[in-house]
Amino acid sequence: MSVKKLKPTTPGQRFRILNDFKILTSSIPEKKLTKGKLKTGGRNNYGRRTIRNFGGGHKKKYRIIDFKRRKFSIVATVKSIEYDPNRSSFIALLNYVDGAKGYIIAITGLKIGQKVISGEKNIPIQIGNSTFLSEIPLGTIISCIEINPGQGAKIARSAGSFAELFAKEGKYVTIKLPSGEIRMIMSNCMATIGSVSNSDHQLETYGKAGKKRHLGRRPRTRGVAMNPVDHPMGGGEGKASGGIPRNRKGNYSKGFKTRIKNKYSNKYILQRRKKR
Repeated sequence: MSVKKLKPTTPGQRFRILNDFKILTSSIPEKKLTKGKLKTGGRNNYGRRTIRNFGGGHKKKYRIIDFKRRKFSIVATVKSIEYDPNRSSFIALLNYVDGAKGYIIAITGLKIGQKVISGEKNIPIQIGNSTFLSEIPLGTIISCIEINPGQGAKIARSAGSFAELFAKEGKYVTIKLPSGEIRMIMSNCMATIGSVSNSDHQLETYGKAGKKRHLGRRPRTRGVAMNPVDHPMGGGEGKASGGIPRNRKGNYSKGFKTRIKNKYSNKYILQRRKKR
């Protein structure tokens, strides 16, 4: 995977850096594994706007991803690596020997024609295979990790992310997450071997404001540019800085912890994530 820089033939292309997509092998998704995706425009079921600066964007079709990988001991062949507009990572189309098809999150190093499998025990530790955390050796790079058994992948699903299996003790294993957090997870949760594809996603730059509109994100007005009635940081003579950064409701927006202090999963976190 690599990125490419466009020739500055227009002002929008001058600073544009995008993925070259050379790893992709198909541009047409599997019809039976796609469905329509409705847009809300940031509005709830009453028609009231609950999310600001949200709406528009290009039409998308949702790809149905198999996050659970519960087709145990059935060998599948990687048919294609495809682009998914709904996520930063690429996806892989699998053809199972029983005739079924399914999409999974593509793993770095996954190749066309490669055999992958998921199962309970004695699964080869190779890229793309999925099994329980109790069956994975220590020090292995993993992704698409479940938090609760049978729930489906919740951790390390975005482009280039991965976690490392640290230790095993009883019915729990210890993993180090992409954020630097170290936490315990039940050993009967599933995980996939390898890191998520498209690690160069973080190197991309939009180059123009219109690219944000294509993604469905509308312009955002700065708080310091508003009046005091509209925002806590508004008002002032001239271009005032606005004081302590706050959000529209008056809560601190930088450094303020929003996690519930008595959350049930606090006991599973051994080390908090790195401070930014």
